[in-house]
Amino acid sequence: MDQKTNEKLKNIKKSFRFIMNGPSSQSMREKGLDYKINWGVPFMELKKMAKDYGKDFNLAIELWKEDIRECKILATLIMPADKMDKDLLSVWMETCRNQELVEMLCFNLLQYTDFAPEIAYKWIAGDDALRQIGGYTLLGRLFMNGATPNERGINEFIDQCQAALKSDDSRIRHSAMNCAMRFADLGIVYERMAHSALGI
Repeated sequence: MDQKTNEKLKNIKKSFRFIMNGPSSQSMREKGLDYKINWGVPFMELKKMAKDYGKDFNLAIELWKEDIRECKILATLIMPADKMDKDLLSVWMETCRNQELVEMLCFNLLQYTDFAPEIAYKWIAGDDALRQIGGYTLLGRLFMNGATPNERGINEFIDQCQAALKSDDSRIRHSAMNCAMRFADLGIVYERMAHSALGI
């Protein structure tokens, strides 16, 4: 790690102590959010910090290596979308251990990548719960941004979503339902498909 990046990383980690939120951190721990360190810093504070630092590939890489909630979320905010590739995403996903982080990765970074649709469909078709949640979260964002799937994409989405809505995992059901609602919002044709195939 170069000296400049190292200094930035040290300053960021130090600053968390001044904006930490103990009750919030405790509440997250009780809900099973698994991090080695969690300062409970609100997302809006992290967004402000990300603006100060701007997009910074090297810093994002180093932040993600830290098993600290705030560092990982900040990494998703400052990683330039055009520098995030599928190989790097695989490495990052290996250390994603909870729903909050997967959703942050999708909201803050993945929706802006060129390969977002490919990853989203791959994840919803897999059997890893966190990736499925990530896939529906990501697809939901793409639908919200007006991205319309082709016929193959529609069929794939409806098939996977039908199964997800019957999942034993309530988190998957919830993510799939949110995504289906975004799909229905694409227009009257999609709304009818969602109603007849997914019952929403």
